Amino acid sequence: MDVTHATFTMERTSPAPVSTVFSAWARPEARRRWFAQGAEHEQHFSVGGTECVRGTAENGEELAFEARYHDIAANERIIYTSTLTAGDALSTVSATTVEFRPATADGGEATRVLVTEHGMYLPGQEQPAWRERGTADQLTALATELGVAVTES
Repeated sequence: MDVTHATFTMERTSPAPVSTVFSAWARPEARRRWFAQGAEHEQHFSVGGTECVRGTAENGEELAFEARYHDIAANERIIYTSTLTAGDALSTVSATTVEFRPATADGGEATRVLVTEHGMYLPGQEQPAWRERGTADQLTALATELGVAVTES
């Protein structure tokens, strides 16, 4: 079996200022609540810094997400690479860009978030559709963290 390559982009608009939305990605205590959702989480949010989430899948298998930040422009973008392992097996390797853009919602300040991920999925492991669904669920959890409704754009 061959490695599967897939790219997706998700766009969401939140009726919160860019600085508030960016902060939810940058502050470890906030990121832990909406991204790690109860799993073990460690984040060093700086260029060259790392993030690690360790948890257990529904089938009992141990999962580990490990990322390294390559570019951070406050209130503008975050670029990182990551791996996901299931047990001892490497599942995916990804490059992700998160962009934060000012927008308006109902006449007020809002933020448009664009997440673009380029993934390499190893045979017999995670599938691109699963990653997209998981990312969509995380963006919904981000909306809950912000206490606002986020709409798909």
